[in-house]
Amino acid sequence: MQDVDTETIVFGGGCFWCTEAVFKMLKGVQSVEPGYAGGKVANPTYEQVSGGNTGHIEVIKVVYNPDEIAFEELLRVFFSTHDATTVDRQGNDVGPQYNSAIFYTTPRQQEKGQHYIDVINKAGHVQPIVTQVRPLEAFYPAEDYHKNYYERNKSAGYCQLVIEPKIDKVEKKFKDLLK
Repeated sequence: MQDVDTETIVFGGGCFWCTEAVFKMLKGVQSVEPGYAGGKVANPTYEQVSGGNTGHIEVIKVVYNPDEIAFEELLRVFFSTHDATTVDRQGNDVGPQYNSAIFYTTPRQQEKGQHYIDVINKAGHVQPIVTQVRPLEAFYPAEDYHKNYYERNKSAGYCQLVIEPKIDKVEKKFKDLLK
């Protein structure tokens, strides 16, 4: 059950190992859980989602205190740490499970998320933002071996090549938002 002073947002920004590691660094974020959302299969497995036929996106469920970190700040971090202009890929990770998405849980999140995208697109961004803004219908937690992946596997090649540059970027660009 969610406390009255917290909100939940679900972000799809490529591989959930990356997004989990980034959002766990932020003040006001109480929990981050990798999982799957947006598809048509109940209780999907990683193998099913990786096959690209479930319609699910790799996501993180973020529970945060809006009195400690504004939703707009979460959006800034989200859009700064993945490529929101590509469909079916993030870097070398290819497939519909890597699409950019905001799964909102409140009308305010929907409004703010769509507004953020509209502002970027109207500002003449080189390529249009293709992030989906959708209501969260269901969130399915990922298997345990995906949880805290970066913390448990810092020396793995993927972590060093893909996740650490994102962490470095957040540490430099968003110092005021770090725990």
